Order: sequence, then structure tokens, then C-alpha cells
Amino acid sequence: MAVPVTMPALGESVVEGTVTRWLKQVGDAVAVDEPLLEVSTDKVDTEIPSPVAGVLLEINAQEDDVIEVGGQLALVGEPSDATGTSASRGPGPSTYAAPPGPAAAGTRSPEPPAAAGPSPSAPSPTAPSFPAPPTGSPLGSFPPPPSGARPATPAPPAGSAPPLSQQPAAAAPSRANPGPSFTGPSFTGPSFTGPSFPGLATPGVTTPGVAADTTPEAPGPRPPAASSPPAAVPPAPATPSGAASASAADGGTEVKLPALGESVTEGTVTRWLKQVGDTVAVDEPLLEVSTDKVDTEIPSPVAGVVSEIRVAEDEVADVGAVLAVIGSAVSAPAPAASPEPAPAVSPAPEPKPGPAPTAPTAPVAPSAAPSPAPAPAAAPAAAPVAAAPTSSTGTGSPTGGAYVTPLVRKMAKQGDVDLAAVVGTGVGGRVRKEDVQAVIDSRAAAAAAAVAPTPPAAPTVTPVPMPRPEPSPLRGTTEKLSRLRRVIADRMIESLQVSAQLTSVVEVDVTRIAHLRAAHKESFLARNGVKLTYMPFFCLAAVEALQQFPQVNASLDMAEGTVTYHGSEHLGIAVDSRRGLLVPVIQHAGEMDLVGLSKAIVDIADRTRSNQLSPDDLSGGTFTITNTGSRGALFDTPIINQPQVAILGTGMVVKRPVVVTDELGDDTIAIRSMVYLGLTYDHRLVDGADAARFLDSLKRRLEAGQFEQDITGQ
Repeated sequence: MAVPVTMPALGESVVEGTVTRWLKQVGDAVAVDEPLLEVSTDKVDTEIPSPVAGVLLEINAQEDDVIEVGGQLALVGEPSDATGTSASRGPGPSTYAAPPGPAAAGTRSPEPPAAAGPSPSAPSPTAPSFPAPPTGSPLGSFPPPPSGARPATPAPPAGSAPPLSQQPAAAAPSRANPGPSFTGPSFTGPSFTGPSFPGLATPGVTTPGVAADTTPEAPGPRPPAASSPPAAVPPAPATPSGAASASAADGGTEVKLPALGESVTEGTVTRWLKQVGDTVAVDEPLLEVSTDKVDTEIPSPVAGVVSEIRVAEDEVADVGAVLAVIGSAVSAPAPAASPEPAPAVSPAPEPKPGPAPTAPTAPVAPSAAPSPAPAPAAAPAAAPVAAAPTSSTGTGSPTGGAYVTPLVRKMAKQGDVDLAAVVGTGVGGRVRKEDVQAVIDSRAAAAAAAVAPTPPAAPTVTPVPMPRPEPSPLRGTTEKLSRLRRVIADRMIESLQVSAQLTSVVEVDVTRIAHLRAAHKESFLARNGVKLTYMPFFCLAAVEALQQFPQVNASLDMAEGTVTYHGSEHLGIAVDSRRGLLVPVIQHAGEMDLVGLSKAIVDIADRTRSNQLSPDDLSGGTFTITNTGSRGALFDTPIINQPQVAILGTGMVVKRPVVVTDELGDDTIAIRSMVYLGLTYDHRLVDGADAARFLDSLKRRLEAGQFEQDITGQ
């Protein structure tokens, strides 16, 4: 039964949403909880998942349509649920129609699925038509199936028993009619074991991947068996079922999904780096797996050939599930392109135990010259084996569309690394996290070398020309304004129109905080798992000042003529994301210490940049802090986030010479770590003196630098 997909409630005050992008189209298969579309509201952009697994039958809301909460967005169900009568919407159809799937000319009709009943409109099955095998062939030959396609299963002849896949579970396969007769050797009937390709059965010959038929044959004349040896039979096409049989026969090694964390119970196969028939070495990466916590590669536990792949890309596997089977090069369905190097391998073992290793140590003996002669003969034989992994993965570079894991993209974004300029060391030139980390480390080493004082070499250093930056691809283009960008624009204009805003700035000496950071940053990171930055110091001092000056932590309602002085400090943190500026909120920040604020800041920043915020994370703020110094700005004049009445902007911490007065009143010039703090406030409620007193309290708390107990917890 088809299941409707409706617009969910995305927050207490959210009544509607805008469809920004469809991730699936009509006719696409979807899994449970797989994202179907992206929806934007005035508070958050999010993805709507599919409630069931099936096929996207209908799309009821087009992109840029506004749908109320509870409104139907799409319809998901089985292909048999499709009506095929709805009209198309836009460039593609809005209703799924099951394809008739006609059989290709010269091929056998595919066997219908076991679970599906006969369709009223489907044509009745007809007797299979097979081309006659050539006369004199030992087994006969049929036209091979199309490349990459699974061989079709013939429909049962009229009056004969259907295949096992079409019979009820309690019924046994009938042997009354073994199938149509052909000139030449006998063939097994339409009853086969499992989903394997229906092979040809002759005495003494077993086709790989097909179970032997032990049922007694009906009495009757039988053509004489051919005298050709079984080795002349061409191998069956490499299919998953055939690979499974081969691996079961030679006892191949199973590759299972390992435990990737305490709470990780499953993983998604994102990409197979090897395919069936490829040669792999020990610990060579086989595939990439993604979980909700980490992206990683699964290596091969043994050397051999991939004989079976059991979990396809984008499928979810439980921890301990078998992902693939690695067999030996003899039993695995390797490509049939190795007849030429095979003769060179057979004589190779003879010269290996000979004096070949000792030949370089005896240059004076003339008789030693012929001994290294067999060594070049073994080199060509090993060359195809060494080249097999390279040819199976293909060529390419990170700039040519090679897959990059989300973890690598995140590291590159945080480290401001251009992936197009990184040389990948992974399989096929793929960029790995170690490659990105090497670029970041090299930059840090270069920066440290540039900062290191080298007075003698300074006059002789040749200036390195500054590389010209690449122009943005957006130059000379026009694009539609995004939903989030429009919301930001409306909110900023509204804030400037409804409130009287001005900014006061103070200069703060944070040298003592800089010394504390230098002394405790390593132990703080090891103990708490987050870095010790300046931001939690600013936030802690701000919430303490807000408790002293509640008029800065208030909301003004001119329509009601009221002022609300909030009883808690809900701190909004401005975060620069890929989609635009967002302000997630740290609830009850006034009840947190320095460690708690440090963890909360990192958490909301990471969830904002990974698009994992909920609507509640973006509402309820009473005061906002924006760190414009993270991009090098000394200070700015931020705009208030309504209905708040103030916002604090923190500039970049820089070292410069300042006049310092000691306890005796003597002045000296010293190098100090300085920062500008700018407070934009609503003059309708906050006077200039109130803003100055708030900033002075903030300045004294930071310059005192008494945070050691907050850092160590002692």
C-alpha cells in the first residue's frame, strides 16, 4: 500500500515550509529514512526522509512550493501501487508508471519475481524460443547474454511445471516434462537450484555456478557424448551467484564489517575500490564504509582475488556481516586475459632455488654469467600481477571527479585546503585524510619557519612571488537568491528599522589569558577533548556581566509597552556556515563553567556546519556574541538579533606595544596581547552609560585573568 510523505512539524512556531530541492525523482527506489527532499523554513533548512522503503510514485509539491505542516509532499509505495494516470508535472512525470520491460530480441524472457502476482495487463507468458545448437558441438552453444546483464531465465513451456521461484513453498518441482528437446546433447529442464544461471548438464561436466542435476532422466534415446575434454568448455559468466559457488568450493576468506566504535552497530558501503576478479594484496583497501561517526576503509585480510561481493554500494550492513569473499587466484573468477603470462610462470620456480641470488656475489667466475639469465624471464610474468590492482582502479585525480569522503571534505574545509591542489596517495589517486593533514602540517611548518628569527639570512632571502588567486566562478553570473539568504536579508533590514542601534568599543589587555592558554592548552585538550580558545573566556565574562546588568539581557515590546528582563542567559553564537550566517543558541549559558562553555561552543559550531541543527537550537536566545576576529577583523559594528537589545563583537587578538603603568605609577612600553570588544545596543532601552558600565565590567574580568581554577577545575 502506498504511504504518503507529509510536511512534519519543524518547530513550535513553524506552520509551513518551502520545498527547495528534490533529492529523488519519480521512479527512484528509496530506503527507509533515506532523504527524499530538502525543505526550508524561516528558522532551519532540513531534509525529509522516506517513512518506508519502496519506489517514489508521486511528487505532489514542486520545488519552491510552500506547503503547510501536514500537507502531502509525495507518495511512496510498491511499483504495483502506481496508477500511471496522473499527468506529468514540469520536465518529468509526477506519477510513477511501472515499465513494461519487453524482452530484447534474441534473448530469453526474464523470469517474473516470485512474490509478484500476475498483472492483469501483462501479456501471458509464451514458450521460450532457443536457437538450435550447432551440429557437432559437444555441448552446443547459445548466443551469450549482453555484456553486464544477468542471463535471463526461460519461461516454462505450456503444460509443464513452472520454475521453483514461481511455485508455492509447499509444492515440489515437477520432473514430468524435462523441457524442450533440441538436436544435440540433452539440457536440464526449467527447474534450477537458486537464482544461478541455467547451465548445460552433460555427463562428467559441471558448469561453475550451477548445481549438478541428480534426478534420473526419462528413458529414451540419447545422442552420443562428445569426445572433447571438459577443459574445452568455456567458463560461465562471472555473476554473484557463480562467485559465491566458487568461493564456497575453495573455502575463500570472508571479509566482515568490523566494530568501528562502541555505539556503532552498522555501516553503509559508500564505494567499492575493488571489483570481482580483481587481485588484492594483504591490507590493501577493498571498500569504503561510512557510519554516523567515522568514514574508513576496510582492508583485505589476505592476498588473493575478489571472488564475491555481497553488499552493494549504498547498502547498510550490520557489524559482523560478510561484505565480500577473497579466494585464491585459481578458484576465483579471474579475467580470461592471462594465457600469455601463464607459460612464463611455470618455469619460474626452477631458477628461483638455483644460484640466482648468489650471482651478484661471484663476478670473477665466468660460469656464473648464465645463472642470472632466467631472472629477466620471471620479470614479465610478475608484471601483470603487479599491474592488476592499478588497472582495476582506473586512473584519475581529485580534480577529475574522484570520490572524497565526508571526513576528508570536513578536514579540508576546516584547514582551508583546496582539494584540487592535493596529490592523493590512495587507490587511483584518491585523496585521503593523511594527504590533507600533510598539507596542513606543511603549512604550519612553513609558517613557523617564516616566523623564526633569522637575522643573518634576512638580507639574502629571495622573496617568493605571491601566487595570483584564482577568480571565482560566480563572476559574471546571475543566480536565484537562496531561501536562507532571503531570510537573513529581511531580518537585518527589520532590525535596523525597528531599533536605534549604536556601538561602543573598548580595548582589552588579554596577556594573562594568553599565558594561561599557553600553559594549559595541551592538558586542557587531553582532559576535555576540545581546544582552549579565547572564545569561552569572552563568553564566561559576558554572562557574568549580563547577570549584573539585566537591561542588556532583555527584550523590548513596543506594541505592549513592556520590557522583559530574562531570568536566564541564553547565549547565541554567530556561526559562519557554507549556506550562510546562522545563530545557534547555548541554553542556560549562565549556569556553565569555562569547560562547559568550551564544549558547547564546539558542539553547536560543528552541528551548524554539518546541517544537523533543529529549529529549537536556533530559537530562545537573549544575547548574542559574534567572533569577527576569527577572520582577522580588529572590530566591527554588528547588527542586533531581534528581539534582543544587544550583541557583542570580539575582534582579533594581536600583539603590539602599549604603555603599561605599574603599581608605583611608572610607565613602560611592553609587548601585550590586545583585543577590541564592540557592543552594539538598542538605545531605546540601553543608554550609553549602561553600555559603558557593561563593557568596563567585561574588561576588568578579562584583564584580571583569574581563570586558572576554571581551567583546571581545582
